[in-house]
Order: sequence, then structure tokens, then C-alpha cells
Amino acid sequence: MGALFAIGSTCFAVASFASQWASAPRPGIGVTFFVGSIFFTTAAFLQLRSSQTRSDQVAALVQFVGTLFFNVSTFEGMKRGLDARQSDLRVWTPDVFGSVCFLVSSALAYVAVRRPSTAWRIAALNLLGSIFFGVSAIAALVEPSTSEPVSAAIANAGTTAGALCFFAGALMLIPETAEPVPST
Repeated sequence: MGALFAIGSTCFAVASFASQWASAPRPGIGVTFFVGSIFFTTAAFLQLRSSQTRSDQVAALVQFVGTLFFNVSTFEGMKRGLDARQSDLRVWTPDVFGSVCFLVSSALAYVAVRRPSTAWRIAALNLLGSIFFGVSAIAALVEPSTSEPVSAAIANAGTTAGALCFFAGALMLIPETAEPVPST
């Protein structure tokens, strides 16, 4: 599960960094985001199945739903020729819903774990990553007058920072066996 979250996080970090700084082909970036979303969803499903307490189950379910929104958002983001309205409806809206789900799930997990512990550090990293994803989602709104995001730089930076937080949390999750697994 931790490895799947780490792979998904890596895909998101690489794609958002490439989107901002590299002259990588746009279809490759879109595919990388989509593949990352599949890894996130697979890991989230495993986490949901392994959740034991009621609070873990709720947080994991909300997180899983968030990953499904990211699946839709990243899949639709691969499509070319969308106007601003279509982009906001098909890409931005599920991205925002996914980000809200991640924020809720991360907050639930953060509150539920005991401090200080590895689970608490993982939950804190995931909460910070979720905040970055939320900032990214807000900045990615496509303005109809320009057909450009509010701030592509902030959107890409937020996604990169969030993905790196999730990556760090995922790495900490891999050797984790003694404590309950926090969601997100």
C-alpha cells in the first residue's frame, strides 16, 4: 500500500514539475497524472479494506472517493480542445471535489492518531499535502475570459509540494507495522 501511494505521488510530482518547468509533451504529462491517480486509487482501496476502526474506515472511505474524483479529473485532463467551461466542469470540478475529500480525510486521520507517533507524523504530512492539493485546485480554475488557469504556477507548485508530502508519508508507511495506518 505504501509503495502504491509512493508511486502515485511520484507520478503527480513528476507531471506537475514537468508541466511547469519542462518542455515535455502535454499528452505525456496528462498520462502521467492519470497513471498516478490509478496508483492512488488502488492504494486507497487497499487502505479502505484494511481499516479496522470506525474512524479509520470513514477517513479511508472519504479518501477513496477523493481518488475516484482525481481519476475523473486526470482522465478528462488528457482530452484536447476543451473550452474554459468544459475544462472547469470536467477537469476542475472533480479536482476540487477530490481535494476537499483529501482535506476531510486527512483532517479525520490527523485528529484520530495519537501523538507523538509515526502514524501522527504520516497524518501530519498527508494533511499538509492535502492543503497543498487544495491550493492547487483553487489556482487551477480556468478563467473564461482568458481560457487560462488562475495561476498555473501556483497550481503546479501546489501539486508538486502536495505530492512530495504524500511521497514522504508513503515512504514512512512502508515499514510501518506496529501502529494503525492513517488515511490519506
